[in-house]
Amino acid sequence: MNLRNASAPVRAIKRLLSHHEIATLLLLLHAPIDVMAATPDVASLSEYGYVEMVSPTPGEAKFRLTEDGNAVLRGLGIK
Repeated sequence: MNLRNASAPVRAIKRLLSHHEIATLLLLLHAPIDVMAATPDVASLSEYGYVEMVSPTPGEAKFRLTEDGNAVLRGLGIK
């Protein structure tokens, strides 16, 4: 029996995440992180499409979760 909605996209974890990367996703769940405070974990999560850089105001850049990043947290039962 297929419980998935036929029109819903299938999202798969692209690779196993470290505990630091999962913790970073949890931080981003609650608020965007300023680019200056970003860690190497943010860079790797960005590379895999789990976070993205946004500019809410000119001269200010922050990282936030993408839909794929939210899907990872949902898959872990967090969201």
